[in-house]
Amino acid sequence: SGYALTVSRKIPQDIVDKHAGEIHRGLCPKCHGNGPIDVHMSYRVYSLLVYTSWSSRPHICCRSCGRKSQIGDALFSLLFGWWGFPWGLLVTPVQVVRNIVNVMSSPDELRPSEKLRNIVRQNIASNILTEEQKKAA
Repeated sequence: SGYALTVSRKIPQDIVDKHAGEIHRGLCPKCHGNGPIDVHMSYRVYSLLVYTSWSSRPHICCRSCGRKSQIGDALFSLLFGWWGFPWGLLVTPVQVVRNIVNVMSSPDELRPSEKLRNIVRQNIASNILTEEQKKAA
């Protein structure tokens, strides 16, 4: 993990920007429609008595697919988030509001977001490490 971070920091910014731009201008991986493609966050919570789990989920897709994920996770949280004490009662409204806020806002359509650039940087580093492991084997 630390080595992957070190490798990712050595990747030139112009390479990251090039790959992020290609993704941003490409087709949506979910619906295959036109972009722009970017990272759209959705938030989910589910609970069962004394167990509660919540998460932030990045979706690399078009705005329409991102909204569908956010609305879906808001509904999922409304149905399954309340059933834990005390965290389910506390976290459910937070996750639902976060989804609603994200449905109403969107990343800049003219250029890739920093979140997309970071994911691209991590993926390039992961590919480099995979190639190094193959060569070592």
